[in-house]
Amino acid sequence: MTWRVIWTGPAAHDMRRLDRQIAKRIRDRALRFAETGQGDIKRLQGHEQEWRLRVGDWRVRLTFDVHDGTMNILRIHHRSEGYRK
Repeated sequence: MTWRVIWTGPAAHDMRRLDRQIAKRIRDRALRFAETGQGDIKRLQGHEQEWRLRVGDWRVRLTFDVHDGTMNILRIHHRSEGYRK
């Protein structure tokens, strides 16, 4: 299944703060996962609807809406802070 990617406001803000190369890598990996399903993705414990996509030292938090066929990017964090509430 191909997902339509939606970047939330906080995720877009996180992307603007990143180095241009890192932001491109994250965007490319998110789009690749949306098209092919390939990527290091796991469901987050304690957050039944949230997943994380690993991109090097960065973590992309996301949810899926199967009814709309959308993948919602919630936040992008460095791995040292990515799992804090």
